Amino acid sequence: MSSWLKRQITAFELYTIDVIFGRREDVRATLFAAFLQALSCLFNGIAQARLWLYRKRILHDQPLGCLVVVVGNLTVGGTGKTPVVEKFARALRDRGRKVAILSRGYKSKAPPFWKKWVYAITHTAEPPPRIVSDGQRVLLDSEQAGDEPYMLARNLPGVIVLVDKNRVKAGTYAVKKFGCDTLVLDDGFQYLPLKGRLNLLLVDKTNPFGNGHLLPRGILREPIKHLKRASYVFLTKSNGQRDAELEDLIHQHNPGVDIIECAHRPQYLQRFGDDERQPLEFLRGKKVGAFSGIAVPESFEKFLRDLGGQILVTRRFLDHYRFAYDDFVAIFSEALEHKVEFIVTTEKDAVRLPEGLPCPVPVYYLRLEIDIIRGAADFDEAVGRICFPETVRAF
Repeated sequence: MSSWLKRQITAFELYTIDVIFGRREDVRATLFAAFLQALSCLFNGIAQARLWLYRKRILHDQPLGCLVVVVGNLTVGGTGKTPVVEKFARALRDRGRKVAILSRGYKSKAPPFWKKWVYAITHTAEPPPRIVSDGQRVLLDSEQAGDEPYMLARNLPGVIVLVDKNRVKAGTYAVKKFGCDTLVLDDGFQYLPLKGRLNLLLVDKTNPFGNGHLLPRGILREPIKHLKRASYVFLTKSNGQRDAELEDLIHQHNPGVDIIECAHRPQYLQRFGDDERQPLEFLRGKKVGAFSGIAVPESFEKFLRDLGGQILVTRRFLDHYRFAYDDFVAIFSEALEHKVEFIVTTEKDAVRLPEGLPCPVPVYYLRLEIDIIRGAADFDEAVGRICFPETVRAF
């Protein structure tokens, strides 16, 4: 893809995001919003019909003979799902379960088309899923695995991480090849062929359902009423204050569901390409630059400011953006011009930085972890229900 075409596609995606969030109010934006609304109605019909087909058993999910935990959301991007998957998988591993995380590997680099054809001609079975981690070693990089699977593999020794769009195939492989007894479906709330014993639904407390519209007019993947499919609801990015209106809405659609409130807590700064680790106090009073390619960059930048950093340079890219050499030239040039002391990015962005990248200004990433601030007993109960299946009914 040419650089010109890449810039045009990026500009169109950014314009669409502006229309979705109401940042554009001109005539062209109004007409485009109406067009997106028509597409949303079509998308809603397809989503409802698909769920109805599975509910009526016209389409069938496939049990794999092991426990399946689904972690997902109703919206696209930005709910802080990966730290929750990591926390849950670690808790299961520590209690003796043989855990595999199944991911579709969003924006990972798939095998070339010709290789798929060669495999189809020379083999009768489908190719196996990509093994990001066999529990002992990380076998793929972030480009091949996808950002989140690579991060999970790197942070969770002893946990299998597999990537495949067909999560039934990946789950079968995890059970047969690695002897897994627990599967964690990353971003699997809309993946109906593999039914979860527990459905953990994440809701971003700072922006629960966007503008209330489905894709592509809004950020919803399915209607808000589908909250009723959740076993537990995790309210992420909490500031510690209860939101009675949001909780009432959740209970309106899913009476009695347990709500677990959590916050993403910064832990430390890790220098890119080095073992150097700095405490959070290192940021206080420092002149820094910040860049990110995540769904909600505002939350990341707020962390830096709350920790005392003075952000003089800011660069925002699309979620999962693959950085080019020209991007780093621009970032470092601006950083040197403003005499920043170092640059900070997110852990998810750091895995996409090329090894050996020359850094005229030091680059650190901010490590975040999930902290349960309300409903910790419910979280322990959820883990217990999986670790001790004899206490729950057969699935």
